[in-house]
Amino acid sequence: MTERHHAPGAEERLSEEAEKAARIVREDAAAAEAVAEREVREAECRAKEGLVEGISSARHELEMDRAAAGQSARRKEADLRRAAELLTHPEALREGAAAAVARETAKVERLADDLAHPSRELEAAKQAVEHRREAIEEVGQRIVSETEGPSDKKKLPLAMKVLGVLCLVAGVYNLAGVVWGVLEAWRLFQPESIEALGISTLVVQIAMTTDYALLLASFAFFGLRLLRNRRRLAALTLDLILILLVVGVLCSVMLQGIGYYLIGYGVLLVFAVAMQSYLDPSLAEERELRRKLRDMDLRDEAEAGTLGLDETGRGFITLNFFNLFWIFVVCSVLGLGIETVYHFLVVDPGQYQDRAGLLFGPFSPIYGIGAVLMTVFLNRFHKKNVVLIFFVSAVIGGAFEYFTSVFMQYAFGAVAWDYTGMWLSIGGRTCGLFMIMWGVLGVVWIKLLLPVMLRIVNLIPWNWRYAVTTVCAALMLADAIMTLQSLDCWYERLSGNQVDTPIQSFYDRHFDNAYMEHRFQSMSIHPDDAVRGGK
Repeated sequence: MTERHHAPGAEERLSEEAEKAARIVREDAAAAEAVAEREVREAECRAKEGLVEGISSARHELEMDRAAAGQSARRKEADLRRAAELLTHPEALREGAAAAVARETAKVERLADDLAHPSRELEAAKQAVEHRREAIEEVGQRIVSETEGPSDKKKLPLAMKVLGVLCLVAGVYNLAGVVWGVLEAWRLFQPESIEALGISTLVVQIAMTTDYALLLASFAFFGLRLLRNRRRLAALTLDLILILLVVGVLCSVMLQGIGYYLIGYGVLLVFAVAMQSYLDPSLAEERELRRKLRDMDLRDEAEAGTLGLDETGRGFITLNFFNLFWIFVVCSVLGLGIETVYHFLVVDPGQYQDRAGLLFGPFSPIYGIGAVLMTVFLNRFHKKNVVLIFFVSAVIGGAFEYFTSVFMQYAFGAVAWDYTGMWLSIGGRTCGLFMIMWGVLGVVWIKLLLPVMLRIVNLIPWNWRYAVTTVCAALMLADAIMTLQSLDCWYERLSGNQVDTPIQSFYDRHFDNAYMEHRFQSMSIHPDDAVRGGK
């Protein structure tokens, strides 16, 4: 009874499953048919595209063959026309052949003449050598005129000869001291000496050793000049001795502070000045005359409006110390202003940060030095294409920025900028964006601002320009030296190395960590990154 009751349901299920299977088969068949139709259409499209490409390629090759055939036909036509012209005008052919024969004949004749008369070549060579000898003699006479004067005709008294012997003997006798100083300087390069003294003290110590060696050599040379009665050259040597004495005083004060030992330097300075006036009084008169002639030239250039311009015309400005120094100053100020505004508006909107790069004054020397480098390298390109100036400026600026970052980090562990993660970053020291900025600044500087800067600098009265520049250059040099020394002492304090020297004590009192952090807000010191820190 149970089997007969469930049989109709099984049949219905079998029928449903058969219909479902038939439906799936029909759907699969329809899908396969659609795929087949799509593939047929795609094949037809590819065939048509291939046919079109083949026709286009064949047409292009046909056009190229037609153009080549046309050019070949035109060349052959031109050759035939020239040949026909030569046949109708044989005199032109004869004239061309005669000219060629004449040229070759002239060459042969000149060669034969040179072989037949070798003395002419020797005479020309002798004349060239004679001209060179005369030029060398002229330079020698100019040097002699600079180092000899009317005072050389006056014999020096015996006391001056004795002084010459003493200076010569003292210089040679202290040669052992010079050798010791060189060995001592080499010992100071050892890591333990760098850690014990600090790099500022080390550099000053080496500078003082070098100054001492040059001072001894200068005194020996001075004594030799006195023995040979060369009063003018002896007086000129005293100029160098005066400079070396001043450098020695500065180094001694930085290493030992103020002490009674400075009396010895003062005596030597007075002696050098007095001896210079005694040996050659005419030297001061000649210098005064040269100064007046230079002032006359400056006044004429100022009146003509050409002051500071390159007289040769190869560049825009004259690359002398005056122009380059004021380019450094002006661009250090402008660069600081631009960087401060950029940081205030773009990097950290609304937040002011002191971006100065020197201990005193509104200066960012990286921009000043960059402008000087661009002026030196691009002075002759001021009329060239803007694209060339842009790329050269970008390379110069990027390279200078990179090496400045390396020096600051390896010498003091200082990091003033980090471009890590930016486009075309090179070790975080420079990047593509700022190289583009350097390129734009170079174009603007060479094409637009350099003439304006020259007009601004020429506002300094021509008769004051050297005095003002000398004073400002001395102040800028002192600012740069004190900046490097303060950075070094900042590094030593953060490293835990308390160096007991006058330099360290001075900067500890006046430029402590709080002052340095406030002054150099964009800079951080990481002692472990410096070379002397072990990296």
